[in-house]
Amino acid sequence: MTGLAPTLAVYLLAALAEIGGCFAFWSWARSGASLWWLLPGVASLCLFAWALTLSEPTAAGRAFAAYGGIYVLTAVAWLVLVERTPATRADMLGVGLCVAGCVVILTGRR
Repeated sequence: MTGLAPTLAVYLLAALAEIGGCFAFWSWARSGASLWWLLPGVASLCLFAWALTLSEPTAAGRAFAAYGGIYVLTAVAWLVLVERTPATRADMLGVGLCVAGCVVILTGRR
């Protein structure tokens, strides 16, 4: 896999898996969901970890840093689409800054 678009697609998959897994734990611990929510939560977190290994950067720290921007974007989308909570201007500004940082890291000179 080479290029910015495939890397961003992998990061989106990883973000959805991480947020889904963490949301399962959140639902169990904070919202009274069944203990059974932890099974798909653990599977989702394993998918997240595996997906990050598919990213383009050869250094783990760089991959994780760049991934952070896409994670923030996906988390705010989750806030709006799943939790039905409106994003604030501060949320949107934060997303923009994080995604810009992601792109700078991924396209920076090596």
